[in-house]
Amino acid sequence: MLRANWGGWARAALHGSRAARSRRTRPRLAHRCTADAGLLIVRPAPAGLRGLRTEPALSDWERRLLERLGTGLLNGHRSCLAEGITLVESTHKQKQRLAQLLLQRVLACQREREVGNDRRPLAFRMGLSGPPGAGKSTFIEKFGTMLTGKGHKVAVLAVDPSSKTSGGVGQSEFAVADMVDMFILFISPAGGDELQGIKRGIIEMADLVVVTKADGDLLIPARKIQTEYTSALRLLHNPSKSWKPKVMRVSSKYGEGFTELWEKMTEFHSTLVASGELQMKRKKQQKVWMWNMIRENVTEYFCNHPAIRNQIPSLEDKVVNGDVTPGLAADILLRTFSAKE
Repeated sequence: MLRANWGGWARAALHGSRAARSRRTRPRLAHRCTADAGLLIVRPAPAGLRGLRTEPALSDWERRLLERLGTGLLNGHRSCLAEGITLVESTHKQKQRLAQLLLQRVLACQREREVGNDRRPLAFRMGLSGPPGAGKSTFIEKFGTMLTGKGHKVAVLAVDPSSKTSGGVGQSEFAVADMVDMFILFISPAGGDELQGIKRGIIEMADLVVVTKADGDLLIPARKIQTEYTSALRLLHNPSKSWKPKVMRVSSKYGEGFTELWEKMTEFHSTLVASGELQMKRKKQQKVWMWNMIRENVTEYFCNHPAIRNQIPSLEDKVVNGDVTPGLAADILLRTFSAKE
């Protein structure tokens, strides 16, 4: 289950199946990837990757670090997970390179596991989004406790969004939607004006709408808003061919509606896996993230280029003051950049 907080944070959670979890204790992988005696061995890459230099020369220390973290991640060691997250979040160029190599190795082993699982995903990723006060934190605590009680493993990842907008849904929610299997919108029956700030695009992305705090004096308003959103969803574009978004009520205070909600979530997962839509969705997400990273790195390289770095502040001032159009300013910078390359 994944969660995104409109107040400026996004949380993500991965739900692994019991079958997948039983393999985490000691990975039993196919010919290309094994984990044994503290060593992660990645065998020759698929034909499509042969000839592509995916792993530059590494020092002995770097090689040992990747082997230790890779093996630890495959065996479910939390300390290695923490180190891996720190490595991925680092802004140091060399650590960023190591992070990508670590992800490459782990994902190669993940693909092998999925082959042994009839090519079905081994984890269920959900993104939770909603306005401040919608009850997302309380829900995650209570709902996660219910899932762990059923024998599932739950991981919650907090992501600092790049968008600096406050209130309403910003770029972070779109980013979360591009990394999860199921996107869930949380709303409160006492939402009031902040519900007006929900962008139509966010509602259209929602695979499930959850009305929280459906208890006590808010039960009747919760039923009303459930009916309203059910009607509204019928008029919006549905990106999925095999799933129609649903609207449900829950009470985190009393745990009411949790069982029905989990059943609906698993129904969504099973439906999309059976149709092949989930697998295709994940492939598209990988492409989106590739281009996102390209844009981020190209922009950073462009802005820090010595030929134009000092020109940017003055041109920004001219654009703000109306002396130069945004298009002309961009053209000046791009021409300068191209001339110096």
